[in-house]
Amino acid sequence: MLAFSAIIKIQGKQLKTTPALVLLSNYSMRFASPTLLLVYTAATAQAFSSTSIRSASRSVATTTQLAAEKKRVVVTGLGVISGCGIGHTDFFQNVVDGKSSLGKITRFDVTHYPCQIGSEVPDHMFDPNDHFVNPKNAKSNDRFTHFAVAASRLALKDAGLGDTPETLQNPDKCGVFVGSAFGGMETFENEVLKLWKKPERPKVSPFTIPALLGNTASGVVGIECGCRGPNYGVTSACASASHAIGEAFGMIADGVVDQMVAGGTEASITPLSYAGFSSMKAMTTDWNDNPQGGSRPFDADRGGFVMGEGAGVVVLESLESAKARGATIYCEMIGYGATCDAHHITTPAPEGRGLAAAMEMAIEQSGIDRTEINYVNAHGTSTAYNDKFETMAFKSVFGEHATKKDGKFVVSSTKCVTGHTLGAAGGLEAVIVARTIKDGVVPPTTNYETPDPECDLDYVPNTKREMEVKAAMSTNLGFGGHNAVLLFKKYEE
Repeated sequence: MLAFSAIIKIQGKQLKTTPALVLLSNYSMRFASPTLLLVYTAATAQAFSSTSIRSASRSVATTTQLAAEKKRVVVTGLGVISGCGIGHTDFFQNVVDGKSSLGKITRFDVTHYPCQIGSEVPDHMFDPNDHFVNPKNAKSNDRFTHFAVAASRLALKDAGLGDTPETLQNPDKCGVFVGSAFGGMETFENEVLKLWKKPERPKVSPFTIPALLGNTASGVVGIECGCRGPNYGVTSACASASHAIGEAFGMIADGVVDQMVAGGTEASITPLSYAGFSSMKAMTTDWNDNPQGGSRPFDADRGGFVMGEGAGVVVLESLESAKARGATIYCEMIGYGATCDAHHITTPAPEGRGLAAAMEMAIEQSGIDRTEINYVNAHGTSTAYNDKFETMAFKSVFGEHATKKDGKFVVSSTKCVTGHTLGAAGGLEAVIVARTIKDGVVPPTTNYETPDPECDLDYVPNTKREMEVKAAMSTNLGFGGHNAVLLFKKYEE
């Protein structure tokens, strides 16, 4: 609230006000709150004609009406492909039980690599042919697209919407936003090796270009499932999935579509990816003989992230549509924040200020009090800078609500069991948050053994915690300084 003197012009008439109180609440083009409320002094009001005041009132009323027309958005479907489980039921159970999927890499020879561990989706758990209408389409696409199609199908089935062009309900009102950091990394590497081995015969697969494009996953999901609404890929490194879900949220809130299939996918357990991250010294190298101990977010002995692969997808839907068809509602999505650190290509901004700004944005948009948020699924990568600065951001935004550690605000990272799935991370973690709210159980941060004085919040160490989760946040950061925050709450009429 701000007291000030200002020049006001209504219908061509200018007047310098006496100090008036102006209440400003955030107004974004997508998620509006009433923008401007002027509380006039009696002297100011007398200076306007009744016609002018009626005109101004109509203007404010129109703004309020636009705000009221924003649609509520709920989560009605969940789909997961992960080394922790296929489908959200097995996946979430393993996550809350702290059952790690980390192991020795088998997809290529890691003998000479500094980091030799990760979370793979093994062939005995996942066959892409089981998820494509036409197996030929599986053959012509990269593994990251396989994961996206499978997770999207599972989410649509879970939502009860149909998952083929013949069965999907109202396909023109169903869109797809699927993010990925790398796109078709495996395809890229394989086809480059073909050129390298036979430079005199420069021939690669005719499917090379579409298979490696980052947007292909979204496009193929649309083709396989029949979704004809807004459709594009999102790329913001490890924030990709969260940005995809946040943008999908806006599409529904604006009334553009009724449903969105949104999340992320990644299949970057490849030689080039491991060599690149190892050269950056971003991956842990101390746990090759004990893979399940390798990812240890917020622990003092953390030494880098452990890569994972897979896909996490949610179906977002307007509340009106969900109620009309009697859908199961996991939770309601109420806020989205997106910022850039504008600081460094790989290192987060000091004190996590960019992430803190995104968190503030999501909270302000939601309209709830920050003390209602009692769980954060953190980015928690098990790297020195991320975990430290993320903790600082939580303290900055939540203050004593976070620091007094009375059980009313908890944080955990689930990458200790899923690995860091890069562009898919926000999708998997949105699924976890939705189930946490629905089930009333918070997954633990496993491998938390040695407290770090700079990471001193309640991280739900090693054992799940049963508690009512009224509102929960998911945070993700990506190289480039990208920050994305998603905010959900328990659904109530």
